[in-house]
Amino acid sequence: MGLTTNQAFEQFLTDITITDYQKTSIVQGRKDSVVENLTAAFPKTSDLPFLEAKLIGSASKATIIRPLDDIDVLAVFSNENKAWSRYQYDSQPFLYRIRRAYDGLEAVQVGARGQAVRVFFKTGGHVDVAPVFRQSADVFHLPSGDGSWLLTSPFIANKWFADKNAELSYNLAPLVRMLKKWNGAHSKRLRSFHLETIAGHTFGALGSNRRAGLQKFFEWAGSHLDVYDPGGQSGLISGYLSGSTRDDVRRSFDTAADQASRAIDAESSGDHDEAKRLWRMVLGDSFPS
Repeated sequence: MGLTTNQAFEQFLTDITITDYQKTSIVQGRKDSVVENLTAAFPKTSDLPFLEAKLIGSASKATIIRPLDDIDVLAVFSNENKAWSRYQYDSQPFLYRIRRAYDGLEAVQVGARGQAVRVFFKTGGHVDVAPVFRQSADVFHLPSGDGSWLLTSPFIANKWFADKNAELSYNLAPLVRMLKKWNGAHSKRLRSFHLETIAGHTFGALGSNRRAGLQKFFEWAGSHLDVYDPGGQSGLISGYLSGSTRDDVRRSFDTAADQASRAIDAESSGDHDEAKRLWRMVLGDSFPS
């Protein structure tokens, strides 16, 4: 006998959720490698002392999915030796100086990506190292990609998401992991941070029925496409979407809402094969058949 729809969902969620081993050996291990490399390149005696590195993004919110791809790390540098005054009018030399710290290392390839240094690993995946100066306790100066700086507050945004997850009985993060698989299976039009924030704004209540939660998200999310940075620094975070892309996203929501509704109806009538077929159309080929 095949899996029921509910069993398929539980297996799917397990399959896309990183394991404890991956958390310690890969995620934490790669963050630790950033600390090791930057501490060696920028010791306390440097004119650009490295202070600390912390996980940000999906890896810090429990929304990261398998297979592991990117891990985001915030690397904080000290102004102890007036480094900020040297770079405050042009962030590009600062970013490229961090990039050069990885020159000659066999395990990585490095490329500047506007606001971060992307470190590629031979075993697969990469780490985006976002080098910053602290402006205040939870606000940082981050290279903007054009030589200027922008302000970012990732830990304030993380707290907002953690609070929303708790308010929703810790059902938000698992739902977001599934939504990331949907996004990846359908042109990956939405950035991860944007998708997480839309999901946080979509629900006032959320139960543990993943099928119902997904269907309601797709039905309601089009009204929450324009959301503000919960860190309070970047304003609307939907600005990267062109007019045509916004239309495509809304059509994708509508299509997924229809498919999800039909899948729920099929499950209710006892046709689990049809329900799973429809959910595979929504969530991609890795959904159990």
